[in-house]
Amino acid sequence: METGNFNEYFKFFIALLAIVNPVGTIPIFINMTANQDEATRNTNGSIASLSMGIILVIVLFTGEAILRFFGISVGSFRVGGGILILLMAISMLNAKMSNVKQTREEALDSADRDSVAVVPLGTPLLAGPGAISTVILYAQRHTSAAHYVYLFGAIVLLTGLTILLFRLAPTISRLLGKTGINIVTRIMGLIMAAMGVEFITHGLKQLFPILAS
Repeated sequence: METGNFNEYFKFFIALLAIVNPVGTIPIFINMTANQDEATRNTNGSIASLSMGIILVIVLFTGEAILRFFGISVGSFRVGGGILILLMAISMLNAKMSNVKQTREEALDSADRDSVAVVPLGTPLLAGPGAISTVILYAQRHTSAAHYVYLFGAIVLLTGLTILLFRLAPTISRLLGKTGINIVTRIMGLIMAAMGVEFITHGLKQLFPILAS
C-alpha cells in the first residue's frame, strides 16, 4: 500500500476515533454501570463496543445503496454530514455531550433501563449519526475491494480499542479525572471541527464545480 493510501486510512481511523470518542464516553459508561460488578460491567462494555462495530460495518457495505435508495448525491451528503459533525464538534469543544448523540430525555430514559449495552451505549452514543456519516463518506472515495478491507480493518481496530478502554474505564477515570477527560474531549472536538469543514468544502465543490476552479 502506498504512503498516500496509508495516510488516508490512518486519517479515517483518527476521524472515527474522534467522533466515537470512547474516552469521553467513559463517565457515561461508568454512571450507567455503577450498580454492576466488574464482570458484568466488562461484558456490557464489550457488547456495546461490538454493537458499534457491527453497525459501522453494516453501514460500510450498505451506505452506497442507502444513498441511491433515497436519491441523495454524495456531494449533498458530504455537506449534510459535515454540518452534523461540525455541530457535534462545537459541543465537544465545550466539553458537552451533543444533543445529536443523546438528548436529555433519552438520557433520563436510559437511566431506567436494565440493559444499556446496545442502546444507548452501542448506539447512538458510540455509533451515532456522525460516525455513520463518516463511514459512508469514506466508503464512497474508492470502489476497490482493498479499500473496503482497509476501512473494515480500521473499524475492527477501533472496536478492539473501545473494548480495552471500557475495561480500563475506572482506572482511566481516576487517572484523568473530569478535567483530563474534558481536555481529551476538546482535542477530539477540534479534530472533528476540521474534518467537518473538510467534508463541507469537498461537498460544495462537488455540488458547484465552479468552486473547484
